Amino acid sequence: MEKDQYSESELATMLHNAGLRPSVQRISIFSLIANSRLHPSAEEIYSNLWHRFPSLSRTTVYNSLHALADCGLVRELEIESGNKRYDMAPQPEHGHFMCRRCGKIFDTELPHHIDMRKMKGFVLESVEVCYKGLCPECSDHSA
Repeated sequence: MEKDQYSESELATMLHNAGLRPSVQRISIFSLIANSRLHPSAEEIYSNLWHRFPSLSRTTVYNSLHALADCGLVRELEIESGNKRYDMAPQPEHGHFMCRRCGKIFDTELPHHIDMRKMKGFVLESVEVCYKGLCPECSDHSA
């Protein structure tokens, strides 16, 4: 089961164990992904953090996201073509639902398990399932 909230010290330890320097900005970027469950884009991360770190640049955000993805702490999701979003990687496999009206992304259960033993020679590295439609809040307003 995934954890509800990660402290800054837990995130710093995870960064350190992954071989990344736990800078204050990197911890804040990682915390926004790990604790908000918003599946933010790089631009959303920048917009949420620039007021706290006036010297924060978009380049720092992108470089941090690439480093976090490369070491396996976050996953890049391309739910919309050309728009990467980020999710905490060390959690159980799950799918996503994107509301076409408000743009929010929600975690979902996977529909069923594929028996990889029947697919000889294939090595499963990740699963990406994305549903699109209207979330409960937006579907209530469409009637």
